[in-house]
Amino acid sequence: MHKRAFAIVAAGAALSCTVVAAAPSALANGPARASATPIYLNPHYQPAERAADLVSRLTLVQKAQQMNSSAAPAIPELGVAAWGWWNEAAHGVAREQTNTGANPPVLTNTTSYPVDLSLGSTWNPDLVHEEAGRISDEAREVARNNTQDLDYYSPTVNLARDPRWGRNDETWSEDPTLTGVLASQYVNGLQGQDENGRLPASAGGYLKAIATIKHFAANNSEFNRRTGSSDMDQRTLREYYTAQFRDIIKSSDPGSIMSSYNSVNGVPAAANVQLMDTLARQTFGFGGYFTSDCDAVYEIQAGHHWQPPGAPAPLDQYGRTAYANAAGEDLDCNQGYHDSYSYANTIPTAVANHITTQTDVYNEGDVDVSLVRLFTARIETGEFDAENTVPWVRDARKRLAPGTWTNTDANNAVTETADRLALDQRVADQSLVLLKNEAVAGKSLLPLKVPASGAYRVAVIGAYANPSSLYLGGYSSNQGPAGVAKEVNAYQGVKAAVQKADPDATVDYYPGVTGAKLDTVDPASVAAAKNYDVVIVVAGTDQNTADEGADRSTLALPGAQSSLISQVAAQNPHTITYLETMGQVDTGDFQSQVPALLWSSYNGQRQGSALADVLLGTANPSGRLPFTWYRSLDQLPAIGDYAIRPTATTAGRTYMYFTGDVTYPFGYGMSYSDFTYSHLRVDHGKADANDTLRVTADVTNRGSRAGDAVPQLYVATPFEPASAQRPVKRLEAFRKVTVAPHRTEHVSFTVPVSQFAFYDEAAKRYKVDPGKYELQLATSSSDVAARTSVKVGGTLLPTPAVVTAKPAQAGDAAQGIVQRVMFDRGTTIDPHLTVSTADESVYGYVTKGASVPLPQGLTTTFHSDRPQVVRVDADGTIRTVGAGVAMVTARVHYKGKTASTSFVVHVS
Repeated sequence: MHKRAFAIVAAGAALSCTVVAAAPSALANGPARASATPIYLNPHYQPAERAADLVSRLTLVQKAQQMNSSAAPAIPELGVAAWGWWNEAAHGVAREQTNTGANPPVLTNTTSYPVDLSLGSTWNPDLVHEEAGRISDEAREVARNNTQDLDYYSPTVNLARDPRWGRNDETWSEDPTLTGVLASQYVNGLQGQDENGRLPASAGGYLKAIATIKHFAANNSEFNRRTGSSDMDQRTLREYYTAQFRDIIKSSDPGSIMSSYNSVNGVPAAANVQLMDTLARQTFGFGGYFTSDCDAVYEIQAGHHWQPPGAPAPLDQYGRTAYANAAGEDLDCNQGYHDSYSYANTIPTAVANHITTQTDVYNEGDVDVSLVRLFTARIETGEFDAENTVPWVRDARKRLAPGTWTNTDANNAVTETADRLALDQRVADQSLVLLKNEAVAGKSLLPLKVPASGAYRVAVIGAYANPSSLYLGGYSSNQGPAGVAKEVNAYQGVKAAVQKADPDATVDYYPGVTGAKLDTVDPASVAAAKNYDVVIVVAGTDQNTADEGADRSTLALPGAQSSLISQVAAQNPHTITYLETMGQVDTGDFQSQVPALLWSSYNGQRQGSALADVLLGTANPSGRLPFTWYRSLDQLPAIGDYAIRPTATTAGRTYMYFTGDVTYPFGYGMSYSDFTYSHLRVDHGKADANDTLRVTADVTNRGSRAGDAVPQLYVATPFEPASAQRPVKRLEAFRKVTVAPHRTEHVSFTVPVSQFAFYDEAAKRYKVDPGKYELQLATSSSDVAARTSVKVGGTLLPTPAVVTAKPAQAGDAAQGIVQRVMFDRGTTIDPHLTVSTADESVYGYVTKGASVPLPQGLTTTFHSDRPQVVRVDADGTIRTVGAGVAMVTARVHYKGKTASTSFVVHVS
């Protein structure tokens, strides 16, 4: 059951392990069960309690084996099935770890939706949530037994801060706010949660799947991604590179985070205490497990050759394991780039060697903490409970009978259902960004005016317009013949739509460019272009341009595609260009020649139908750019420079800080409707730093057709001096709203003033600058429709926001032990509480040698759900008094606010 259900479960928790539960299928072929149900199989206990009971039954060798991603082996005597942790679902379920000692096999004929960057251009959180929910529906259908391998290394939430990055198509945007809002809904949908991050009653308390957000943190260049260091000040790290992770954790409670390969300020992310523990857990409130990138633990030694401060030499295979696991790296993704060592065969020796790490003397307590996190996640999916009690299993088997699925084309693409493909097309419709739509002979070229009958000639030109199978982006499933039959490319989509409108129309295809590298313009294609009423040139990129492992060195379209567009436009003034690319490309060679220009990233299996929808006006374009479209690479710092703010020699990055001219601004996109924004109001002319503002405005459609507007609310600090290095503006909120023709819709935004804060490095906390802030209602970061202001004063109250614990027992400190799950009977427990406040100050036990006294006046109370196991004395002393498991809840009271955490205690 999901951890948010803990309080509900505890209210009816059994006080013994004698309750008999239905046997899970994992035990069907196992040994005869004892008459008493063990705690780990008893759904009346909380998932963490069940996990602790299960971990207590394992040897250290077994524990270590469970901490490998590829794969955790079965433990038949306990009814534990094999579990592959490395699975993929970036834009459709695409890989499942059904093997051991290798990368996970790619799935065949599963639905492939538009990639994250296309989703980012929809600016539509509701649509993102819907797509992610469909993905995890399909994941439940194809996963082994509908119950295994349900952790997905998705989504990528690193920011698109540089157009050269080889993985920009996996990102959502360059902006942490937009990314946080959209990716939160992806996590919610994938995990089976509603848009508020809660499991609905229909989930029965179980997660549908587990989302792993990645890569934490600042992993935004491929040329050095495995061994480089992303160096920056703390303000940049907090305000930009980790802000979206913080927002996703708060909004959707992701089950997992993947640490990155790179170092951050010289410390490998896979062993970085500040990133994993201080920021993610203690400050942001992350409660799930960390997994390494594959194989980032190996790279601590092999790539970084890291020698931690105070260590006598660079770490070996045992040292890398100890430092990573002690820092909070719970799972070793042990494939990808690897040697013969992993957590499975190094943890026992590392524990025996008593390696002194940056947090403790490495010990089995560190291992137990990780194992409880991992098994808690598995229990939350319902794996260990009777299958007929888990709604996600029941629903999947209703949709697809067990045994129907096979990972070959013999499955006949059965899970690529009509409703999923319709959603694929609907998402693609909304992702298309209309960049240009100029008049030709006095009329806008788009939408196309296809006659109902008679001669009408359309040419579709370009190598990417009519491939034998579509390029769907990285981390896609394979499409065999049955899957390819359900794809619609640009030529197929345009031809079907035009001829549906006019059965007499002619729609022809020409390759446009030839050669393996598309480096030669086909003169016959150019010559033919002049004979058509309209020409659609489709140009693009694919994995040969850049991908995971390779950045771009140029933004030019591959081969001769730019020349093709120019030559065709010279032949026919009615030329439309569609760019389906991994991000921005250089349009300078043809920008002024083509009257109509559209862009999307890799747009799914029905991309051709979506293109036709927008070209013919069936869909009114509503996509908006989720990144800044720079004029030239010459405007940008080196890709390995992780600074964001401008310097004496650089113009900065992103719409927030970039000081140069752009081709298209962040948030830009045209429509077939004519929208105006008016009556911008804020409910307070003055506000305190702790207040929440309500901002309202009107959106009017002056056009003759319904359309979707995307009003964007930005905040600026015109009162600040240049020395403060504040951004030009920041996106604070946005809406996607459908407006009927000649109608007005009233929109509102709720904005906490605390979001205006900046990180103060000297004070180590966020502060809201006092002054008169400008609120801008805009159609893009550069196109402001209305302005108002609010005067802000006061300081953020340090009310408690996040509480965490690292419980240890009496005598542990002398041995260098700082956390454990397994406790002796008759001992006292030091909870080692950490408290993070609303301004992200951190107090209490932070890490070894870095404790900060709790604020004066802060009080703490403790409660045990099983006093016969763990008792809390009147003076607050926590004691272990009997065998079993218990959850201890710590509640912190300060400045009129309360925050809490719970930790599990197993007493032998």
